[in-house]
Amino acid sequence: MKIAWVLLAAPLCVWGADDGAGRAPLELSLRRAVEIAVSREGNSNVQLAGEALKQAQERSLETRASLLPDVESSVTYENRTENLAAMGVQIKIPAFLGFSIPEFVGPFNTLDARVTGTQSVFDFSAIQRWRASRVGVMAARQDVENTGEQVAAQVARAYLAAVKADTDVETAQANVELSQALLKQSENEKEAGTGTGIEITRAKVQLANDRQRLVEAQNARRSAHLRLLRAANLRLDTELKLTDRMGYVPVDAVTLEQARAAALAERPDYKAQREREANARLSATATKMERLPTVAAFGDYGTVGTGLGNSLPTRTYGIAVRVPLFDGGRRDARRVEAGSQYRAEQVRTNDLKEQIELDVRLALDALESADDEVKVAKDGLELAQNELAQARRRYDAGVATGVEVTDAQTRLERARDNQTGALYNFNVARIDLAQAMGRVRSVVQ
Repeated sequence: MKIAWVLLAAPLCVWGADDGAGRAPLELSLRRAVEIAVSREGNSNVQLAGEALKQAQERSLETRASLLPDVESSVTYENRTENLAAMGVQIKIPAFLGFSIPEFVGPFNTLDARVTGTQSVFDFSAIQRWRASRVGVMAARQDVENTGEQVAAQVARAYLAAVKADTDVETAQANVELSQALLKQSENEKEAGTGTGIEITRAKVQLANDRQRLVEAQNARRSAHLRLLRAANLRLDTELKLTDRMGYVPVDAVTLEQARAAALAERPDYKAQREREANARLSATATKMERLPTVAAFGDYGTVGTGLGNSLPTRTYGIAVRVPLFDGGRRDARRVEAGSQYRAEQVRTNDLKEQIELDVRLALDALESADDEVKVAKDGLELAQNELAQARRRYDAGVATGVEVTDAQTRLERARDNQTGALYNFNVARIDLAQAMGRVRSVVQ
């Protein structure tokens, strides 16, 4: 499904030159904000997911090591004494020979330089564990992708909230300017003898209310910019200039079946969960195979003697067959536990599949509702603008009071807020649908 982005294209992040009053504002587009957040040095969740992938890769290497040769070398030099009697060595020499073997011997030197090695020949349990570790690495990679999608959606929503806050400030400023114009009109009517003092007071009250809303909108904009900076992992003292604006682009038609199929095929969290299920299945199989015999080859070669001059070569090699018989039930307990873990992962996979369908349904419903809301808000804004224009003309002609103008002004301000809110809800619904289908980063590009 082709999803056209609803915001205007904007240049990448650039830094302006120092103008003497400090660093120039950071011009930030939605695309650039997402790129910064999902980079290696971006959002902390992305960094943590990257570290988790590295850990999974190293665990896989550790598991593979049990299938590779283990070779060691050693050099031992000892100066020893021995009590032969304590070792059970008792040799009696006839007295007529004129000598005897002492019970205590030494000190004497021993030099042993040796290379030893072992190699697994048949160990099906270790092979399955290695396969499971490789699947775990693939699951970790999908977790990185899923974290990127989540962070991109978080930043996109924060950016839209900041754009809405900017629009609210602009709308509040426009309302203040309109109130000032209406106040001026009331004062002119009073000077011409066709207006009253109460109408001037009413206009001043409206102007004060609009100024109050402007202050509130400016504070909300600062808060929204701070949340965007935090989501993108930028310095909180950075001044932002958002280059994208709120807009509306009709949505390409997509059915529930199409959206659900795309979500199951593309969502990285679902892919990661399926990999975790496969990992649990292989781990359970590896536990069952612990009952099978294992075969390993071993050997060593080196020299031993009292010194370098009289050392002689010695060697040992052979095959060891290990047959499990009884271990107190530990293997059976591990087998039952691994089977339970596999069934639990199957439950999680099915639950996530149902959750994906729910996400898609809710996103499609929200998007359809937001689309209707935008159309209604557009019509309401046009009607409110026409109503205010007519009320001002009637007031100038002396056939209406200032109350009619004030009421029309209030409805226009509400219509402007409704339009801003409708556009914001529409854009957020687009992000929600993209996230439900696993396409947030492709949408913002």
